[in-house]
Amino acid sequence: MNANKPASRRSLTSDLARVDAHKLQPEEYEELPELTDEMLARAKVNKGGRPVSPNPRKLISLRLPADVIERWKATGPGWQTRMAERLSNLR
Repeated sequence: MNANKPASRRSLTSDLARVDAHKLQPEEYEELPELTDEMLARAKVNKGGRPVSPNPRKLISLRLPADVIERWKATGPGWQTRMAERLSNLR
C-alpha cells in the first residue's frame, strides 16, 4: 500500500453479523450442484499479482557516501528511480 494514500474508509453494505450467524442446514447442501470432472477441467487458477517484467530489477548492495545519498533524497519521493535512470544513461 502506498504510504501517501489513506486507507479506504468505505464500508460494506452487507449485514456481516447476520451472515456470520447463519448456520448451514442439511437441506441447503442439497441445493449445491455436484462437482463433475468437466467442471474441474474448466477450472482456472488465477495467481494474481503483477505481471512478470521483461526486464526485472536486480538487488545489489552498494556503498555510497552519505552526502551523495542525502542529495538524492533531497530531490523528493522517487529518488531511487531517478538515480537508476541517471545511471542507465551513462552507457
